[in-house]
Amino acid sequence: MKALAPGTVIFHRHRGYGVITTVNLLTGWISARFGSESRTLDLNLSTDEVQFADGEAILFRRAPPDRMPHARLMAMVRALHQAGYQKLYLYSWPKPSGLHWRWHLFTGQRDWMQRPWREGWYGSGADYNSNPVMGWGDTPGASTDELIHALAKFDPQGLAQALGRDEDHTAWFASVCDALLPGYMYSLDMQRPDGGPLTDMPPVPVIPVRATLPPYAGPDITWPPGWAGLWSKVHVMPAPRINLTGVPDERSLDY
Repeated sequence: MKALAPGTVIFHRHRGYGVITTVNLLTGWISARFGSESRTLDLNLSTDEVQFADGEAILFRRAPPDRMPHARLMAMVRALHQAGYQKLYLYSWPKPSGLHWRWHLFTGQRDWMQRPWREGWYGSGADYNSNPVMGWGDTPGASTDELIHALAKFDPQGLAQALGRDEDHTAWFASVCDALLPGYMYSLDMQRPDGGPLTDMPPVPVIPVRATLPPYAGPDITWPPGWAGLWSKVHVMPAPRINLTGVPDERSLDY
């Protein structure tokens, strides 16, 4: 199917030709203008029989995609580990609001607190809700292989830094994927109960990626290699780049 985005010309049998203004691929709703610059019409791609300008039908599945991308990312990282890219790591943690979870892929040295930022290798569930892509040229609903090929095309130099062996982390990650996929994801969130001290090595929080799934009831997930002792250390997060534009940096950890 062709790309569907704001600016796409569409045809509706009752309204004629129009232009899409907004798209929500999680719910299947779009807004479009039909002959009026001041008025938009909301349409459902599942029921309103919307077509592209050339007459090709726009088909949308009724079952929405996962509300969070983390399980898809876990499957991709596991496949890359099996292909020899073992120095690839997936960090995920909740936003301060607790409503969404962020994710960050990084390569090279395994340093969870001083991990390097690389453009296009991080994102938020809040963004994914309205545009379910990872941000490196992938398409909504892309398979694991398609995600890998899109990432390799987007940033081959960055992916090359993941080549190498990290056997203990790879074994940990494979066991976590076996326990959680396809319906759950982990969150590396060192929870502090009611402002008290950090609990030393509690079970890793597990969150369902679909609202219809029950709370996780499987075995406890251990923390990845390299996390032992972090609860007793001072946590120094990566220093943000100097921003002289006045525009907030989307990579802010408080975003």
